[in-house]
Amino acid sequence: MDVAVIGGGPGGMYLAILLKARNPKHRVTIYERERPHETFGFGVVFSDATMGNLELADAESYHRITERFFHWDDIHIHLRGQILRSTGHGFAGLSRQGLLDILADRCRSLGVKLTYQDEVQSTDRFGSADLIVIADGLNSRSRDERRERFGTSIDLRPNRFVWLGTTRPFSAFSFFFEENEHGLWRAHAYQYENGHSTFIVEATEETFVSSGLSEADEEATVAYCERVFAEALQGHPLLRNKSVWRRFPTVRNERWYDGNRVLLGDAVHTAHFSVGSGTKLALEDAIALADALDGHEALEDVLQAYQEERKPAAASLQRAAQASLEWFENTERYLDTEPIQFGFSLLTRSLRITHEELKVRDPEYVKSVDRWFARSAAVQAGVDPAVSATAPPPPPLFTPFRLRDLLLENRVVVSAMCQYSAEDGRPDDWHLVHLGSRAVGGAGLVMTEMTDVSADGRITYGCAGMYDPRHIGDWKRIVDFVHRHTRAKIGMQLAHAGRKGATKLSWEGGDEPLPEGEWPLFAPSPLPYLPYGQVPRPMTRADMDRVTEDFVRSAQWAQEAGFDLLEIHLAHGYLLSTFISPLTNRRTDEYGGSLENRMRFPLEIFDAVRSVWPDRKPISVRISATDWAPGGVAPEDSVEVAELLKAHGCDLVDVSAGQVVSDAKPIYGRLFQTPFADRIRHDVGIPTMAVGAISSYSDVNTILAAGRADLCAIARMHLWDPYWTRHAAFELGYPLPWPDPYHVLDRYRPRWQ
Repeated sequence: MDVAVIGGGPGGMYLAILLKARNPKHRVTIYERERPHETFGFGVVFSDATMGNLELADAESYHRITERFFHWDDIHIHLRGQILRSTGHGFAGLSRQGLLDILADRCRSLGVKLTYQDEVQSTDRFGSADLIVIADGLNSRSRDERRERFGTSIDLRPNRFVWLGTTRPFSAFSFFFEENEHGLWRAHAYQYENGHSTFIVEATEETFVSSGLSEADEEATVAYCERVFAEALQGHPLLRNKSVWRRFPTVRNERWYDGNRVLLGDAVHTAHFSVGSGTKLALEDAIALADALDGHEALEDVLQAYQEERKPAAASLQRAAQASLEWFENTERYLDTEPIQFGFSLLTRSLRITHEELKVRDPEYVKSVDRWFARSAAVQAGVDPAVSATAPPPPPLFTPFRLRDLLLENRVVVSAMCQYSAEDGRPDDWHLVHLGSRAVGGAGLVMTEMTDVSADGRITYGCAGMYDPRHIGDWKRIVDFVHRHTRAKIGMQLAHAGRKGATKLSWEGGDEPLPEGEWPLFAPSPLPYLPYGQVPRPMTRADMDRVTEDFVRSAQWAQEAGFDLLEIHLAHGYLLSTFISPLTNRRTDEYGGSLENRMRFPLEIFDAVRSVWPDRKPISVRISATDWAPGGVAPEDSVEVAELLKAHGCDLVDVSAGQVVSDAKPIYGRLFQTPFADRIRHDVGIPTMAVGAISSYSDVNTILAAGRADLCAIARMHLWDPYWTRHAAFELGYPLPWPDPYHVLDRYRPRWQ
């Protein structure tokens, strides 16, 4: 096979090595636009896991790399005179030029042809090649061709950074945070060879402009950064190498190949330097492409297999990199947290490193975090901390939390999940078992499903309600069971379906309009949820008054039934949510237009409910933090929504997202909604509940200890396992008491020592 590789970076050269090592008959030529030994940057970073992959792929290159790399296990976080230390991480740094030299020598020994100072303007020049590998990074002449062929998109991030070096040898991967009159400066530093380290400086655009560095040359940049980080550098100079201020470009591609052309490395994806994975991704791309060539004969099958393997893996890492870069873009948000929590938040910023993984790497560090968190939780809850210097602290999820007079024994919440199993809105045995079993299962708080305040406010015929006097006793039976037999608390979520009402049961076709027997719908504006759905009539003032009365009556009846907490549903495209989103609220009166106006009716509902709900009991509100649709509510709007709710006495914001318009394009993934809860909690200063793809107790512990939320609502995992919390307690060795009828199980209770 005749292979043309455009780009002599690590990914392109590593692919050439693998191809020639596995099949010497391949003819591989690399075309590099720069001269030999001319590269930017200083060092690259590999995790121990990545090094293991390299050893399996090409032992010769691996051994050459290990002869030159600098290995470390520790991470040091320098903040306001403190050094926060964590160990057991396992990384290796290597000179970028050293890596290129190793790979170039290996290429030559295998017969790969290397050509330098040859900039490829178009891949058309390689008409005779069997395979054209585009591995020349972001800034190549073929960029326009890539956009057309592969659907390339580039997200240019707001922060500024500059890639510098220093002669100071760092013993750990070190993060420095320094403030001056212009703002906060971050530095990412690591040693890559004896006497040399990478030193990346980063700042927000506001800080960068304020400093005057937008007009500075490399020399002035070095001088300024040496002053800011004088203590970190300890007299060592900063070094420059094409050290210009940049904004990080996140590159994505819809397609990874076209015909016989295939993308690799930074040409197809980038991952922020804060996760140190750009070179790792490129080398793993090379391994996957070489493996695909070994496993398939037809080129189309080869490239399809390569894309199917690597695209999901790269997307997963890019999601982690996105969370990491956003943490550094918003570091100012976390400066007021306790240093120990700041450090834990930094270490888990990508949402991939969890509490349990850190416990394996550095158990003493995690124990110190848990001890601090337990004491802080006890203070917040107003209870005896019961944390000694010698006994292990409880895991974060098993710490108490207080909202007004409501004390939750742990931070696990059974999320509100519609069951569509009621008749005339009446909860029955199904609801008793559904909620009761999960309360027995150990959760601190169980939430009813979305409970409608009127018959015409239901989503389906099977939705539960609190609009008929009979509902009081039906719900009280369930509340009494939870209170009598478990230590859990129970909350009711009140809502009105609005334009998403009169639909089929979820298993018959969720959101699909009823074929017959539908009831009239109303909404802020006459816009159907589905294009072929029922068009709601626009609400009048009389409609608003009636809905307000319905919410008030339902809240009063919820109090009669004995509920501990009330939640008002302002999310997911139901009635009150559609007032908030500009995509669903086109009103021209005082209830439309600005966000303040769009929030007017939801706040009227909140105030009316708060006025009749006992002052000692809390009220939470569920919101959609983003519509995931152009022109809709964005995360920054949700901050303003939360500020308005806080001003009106809201106790907790339950932060969900999406489901407001039918053509939304949500971005799913592990903990995909947690960053919204994190932002609201810190920017607004209000307790939040995280929800969305939270599945493990380790995720819950991580979210809580990092300060991303105060409670975690878990839905699907509670459907799968009603005893999720008890299983978490068992796995963590925490003694969660059983109800008296199950006292025999106490003999199997893990010992907490």
